[in-house]
Amino acid sequence: MSPAFPAYVVEGTPHQAQGGVRHLTLDQLPAGDVVIEVEWSGVNYKDALAASGHPGVAPHLPHVPGIDCAGRVVQSQVESLPLGKEVLVTGYDQGATRWGGYSAMVRTPAEWVVELPEGMTTRQAMIYGTAGFTAAQCVKAITDRVSPEAGPVLVTGATGGVGVFAVGLLAKLGYRVTAVSGKPEAATLLGQLGVVEVLPREALADKSGNPLLAARWAAAVDTVGGAPLASLLRSIKHRGVVAACGLVAGDRLEISLYPFLLRGVTLCGIDSAKCPRAPRLEIWDLLAEAWRIDLPEGLVHETDFDGLPAALQQILAGKMRGRTLVRPTTPTKA
Repeated sequence: MSPAFPAYVVEGTPHQAQGGVRHLTLDQLPAGDVVIEVEWSGVNYKDALAASGHPGVAPHLPHVPGIDCAGRVVQSQVESLPLGKEVLVTGYDQGATRWGGYSAMVRTPAEWVVELPEGMTTRQAMIYGTAGFTAAQCVKAITDRVSPEAGPVLVTGATGGVGVFAVGLLAKLGYRVTAVSGKPEAATLLGQLGVVEVLPREALADKSGNPLLAARWAAAVDTVGGAPLASLLRSIKHRGVVAACGLVAGDRLEISLYPFLLRGVTLCGIDSAKCPRAPRLEIWDLLAEAWRIDLPEGLVHETDFDGLPAALQQILAGKMRGRTLVRPTTPTKA
């Protein structure tokens, strides 16, 4: 009999889902080319939705959430991923339609697996996780179009997982960064990342209905969507760019065409789950070297499966700051 290992399994129905630690064996995992012994995973908003039984994220229960994981290969059917190789997986269907990283063992298709970049540990990879990977894509969309000399840049949801990396990366690359946050007590931490100004959420609560607002920002990373994104787009300078990656404030965008036609504003939608392999590898190499940043300790938290439900509720309530890592317990014999 194969060794049993712990996993955080969501059971029940979409309206009455409940998660808890269960012990699984390898024959219960989905098919795939590679088995990874997971050292670290992370908490993302999508994981919290899956853990609550949201049918749009986790259409089948029982389910193991966790869109991210990093660890070592313990079984492999491909030569390029030998036993002992340190690897990471983010996105694709992991933790959604397919069981994910809240498990001491994960089986996955080989094409989803990224070899850990040189100089990066599995823990560092999961501090980044999908949040850091998404932030880096947003920043790339900005650096490809707008230079630091073009003017200040704005980041919404700046204390969230994507936001903290976006402000840190932009500041590292020489941009003058303003953060929007509903957590004024986080101003000191944001300052440590290079933020020069912190605005309240109300700064993007324009209700004038004007098709254009004063041009203030050369570029922006928006993690919230909805009405704040509409206000932001109307405040972007000529030929500026907004990289949008979230919708916690709403999934509708009510705006005229004037920012796009009169100011030449670019709205870049950023997706991470299906990012093609070549740019995916480029982003991870940048995060390991030229774009590497280390978050202040106050923005990195750790939990095990026992503390996971509280962490998932925290991110759903919009109260999480920075990144929370999840460490599975050590596999045990059945």
